[in-house]
Order: sequence, then C-alpha cells, then structure tokens
Amino acid sequence: MIFRKLLATCIFSIVASGVYAGPPASINDLNWMTGNWAGNLGPNQLEENWIMAEGGSIAAMVRMTGNGTTSMFEMITIEEVDDSLVLHIQQFDPGFVARTPEPQKMELVEITGNSVKFEAVSEGGMATLGYSHPDAESFIIHVGQANGNTLDIPLKKRSVWD
Repeated sequence: MIFRKLLATCIFSIVASGVYAGPPASINDLNWMTGNWAGNLGPNQLEENWIMAEGGSIAAMVRMTGNGTTSMFEMITIEEVDDSLVLHIQQFDPGFVARTPEPQKMELVEITGNSVKFEAVSEGGMATLGYSHPDAESFIIHVGQANGNTLDIPLKKRSVWD
C-alpha cells in the first residue's frame, strides 16, 4: 500500500513537472499564422483573423457566414506554457452565446516552420486541430475528428480592408 502511494506520488510529480509537456516552442514560431484568411465550408464562408504574436500569445477571431447571416463565432488563443504551446478554443452562436460551458484545451504535439498540430486534453468537438501554410496565399485548417478522420479546410489570404 505504501509502495502504491509512493509510486502514484512520483508519477504525479513527473507529470506536474512538465516532463510530458509538448515539444519546445515559442509563440513567435507561429507568426506565419498572422493575417486574414477565408474560404468556403459547404455553402458557408469561414473567415479566420489571426493577430500577430505578442506577449506570449497569439489569437484568432473566427466567423462563419452564409445566406446573409452569421451562424457561428469562435475565439482561439494559443499561449506559451512551460516552454511549449497550449491552445484554447470556444465557439459561440450569434448573441455571443457559448455553445459549451468551457473552452476546449489542446496541447502542442507537432510544430514545423509552417505547420502546427494540437491534441485535445479536454472534452470538446475535436480530437486534434492543426494549421499549415503551404504558400504565401494559402492557409489550411486540419480538424481531427473523434473517428480518426481529418477534415481539411483550405483558406486563402485576403485583405481585412476589402
């Protein structure tokens, strides 16, 4: 019994100390995400507006529109935590009514010079969420579903002033 308690305490200490944290990364590694991106998602348009990384965070406001109305808003934040990155995401219906009581939390699992991938560590609509920037005009959202499938949503660069 004492051995089990000691083992449980050691495991908790290792996990809490960040040994199992995501890969090392800085918020500045995500500056390529900055910009206004838009594309079709079925009959709707999905728009993501990413502000420049600053103060250990980067954030996006997302809007889905179609048939002359707005059907969804989404707020995404990515922050530096324990020398890695953590993403929080929450969706809202019009009127800023949260679709879930809490935002979904995701931790960094993979990062390159033009892509990033997070994995869910709390309940929510996605198993994974990633982004890639294959060229100056393209931005792709990679939504990992619970069944293991991935939905890729291609967006194109556009000006916020158009």
